[in-house]
Amino acid sequence: MSRHTLPQSSPPRAPGPAPLLSSPPEGWAPRGRSALPPGERCRAETAAAAGARGADKMAAAPLAGQAGVVLRDLALRSARLRGSFPAVQLTPRRWLNLQEYQSKKLMADHGVTVQRFFVADSANDALEAAQRLKAKEIVLKAQILAGGRGKGIFNSGLKGGVHLTKDPKIVEQLAKQMIGYNLSTKQTPKDGVRVKKVMVAEALNISRETYFAILMDRACNGPVMVGSPQGGVDIEEVAATSPELIFKEEIDIFEGIKDLQALQMAKNLGFNGPLQQQAADQIKKLYHLFLKIDATQVEVNPFGETPEGQVVCFDAKINFDDNAEFRQKEIFAMDDKSENEPIENEAAKYDLKYIGLDGNIACFVNGAGLAMATCDIISLNGGKPANFLDLGGGVKEAQVYQAFKLLTADPKVEAILVNIFGGIVNCAIVANGITKACRELELKVPLVVRLEGTNVHEAQRILDESGLPITSANDLEDAAKKAVASVGNK
Repeated sequence: MSRHTLPQSSPPRAPGPAPLLSSPPEGWAPRGRSALPPGERCRAETAAAAGARGADKMAAAPLAGQAGVVLRDLALRSARLRGSFPAVQLTPRRWLNLQEYQSKKLMADHGVTVQRFFVADSANDALEAAQRLKAKEIVLKAQILAGGRGKGIFNSGLKGGVHLTKDPKIVEQLAKQMIGYNLSTKQTPKDGVRVKKVMVAEALNISRETYFAILMDRACNGPVMVGSPQGGVDIEEVAATSPELIFKEEIDIFEGIKDLQALQMAKNLGFNGPLQQQAADQIKKLYHLFLKIDATQVEVNPFGETPEGQVVCFDAKINFDDNAEFRQKEIFAMDDKSENEPIENEAAKYDLKYIGLDGNIACFVNGAGLAMATCDIISLNGGKPANFLDLGGGVKEAQVYQAFKLLTADPKVEAILVNIFGGIVNCAIVANGITKACRELELKVPLVVRLEGTNVHEAQRILDESGLPITSANDLEDAAKKAVASVGNK
């Protein structure tokens, strides 16, 4: 028997993937592209990362819906990429961030069984919550988005962001050392993250742990249930070591989940007797939640049973389709941006997406696939990306100006590489924005610009006639070499 004390899966994440560095495909040869026509050359440069554009609305981890083989491939690929390109480490792209208690409330509101809990933002409220629970044992959890809370350290001196106690007064004492203090874990910045709220929940014993998830699977063109009788651990590990314990069931999105499907999944998860029907009912409720809130993934780990014969969703991770924001306004209003880097929030004001890295060459691009390809080739040429800033599709001059303002505010940036493929984007608008930014911001770092596609000749004319110290590049490799050289020459 185990006791559930802290989440087994990472905190809620956004529907967009954690951006992975694209790996050049076999036979990839940057120098060979210069001979291609402009349009084909640009397509060749982005081919390695093109899948990232289509997958941008999908969760990248755990991707349990791909089951055993794909999960193993993903783990191997991630490890290979980290080893091949240690200089480029992308932080997860942040879309909608919900705290643990928010996800639990969503589930409870839709009839899913979770632990009883209250949320407190002061030590006194935590005491009152513990008294109201009237539980045999209480678990107190600091609410931050980073994982590893149980082994974290507060700058108040308290060790651990998750504590068990039977005494409500201890809850108050612990909350005093949590709320208002920074909690540092392996996933937080060095100085940690300030804890503003704590969750006071009923501690339950778990007699058995399973894994269950529902997610959108492109291969199936719809929802897929994935389950395993081995829960409480990373599903990737189960898929790698015991793929026969991964069960996958497609759901017809028009017909919805069938009773027999839910019962079969409950049986596959190892629930017996009355618990099998109870688990099936919970599975159906989770599916209805999945549809109702426009989720791309609902993952429950562990999906467990208690000694008292109750099926409980102990910890959940919910990812949302950001395209559904217009009809999920209440959910998106809960987005917790307080733990984002200030520059990320500033970029979001102008519909820009910013991801911070640890190098010194800023990347200004349009599209996640092109961004990763740009980071790759900078690294291949001996440079280190400082970030990438994604301009997106509907570009305006003001956005370009604000983008440069954000990039130049980073003291690490020693050069800027602009790499734009004008499909939807008009290169001339980008060029006008670049020249305006250079003049008004009095740019002090080298600027290398590579433009391709719509209205590129007009854009090149604007840059050439600007009289500004802008270095033009013929293709992506040329741009990367010039950007790396400009840093080396400083």
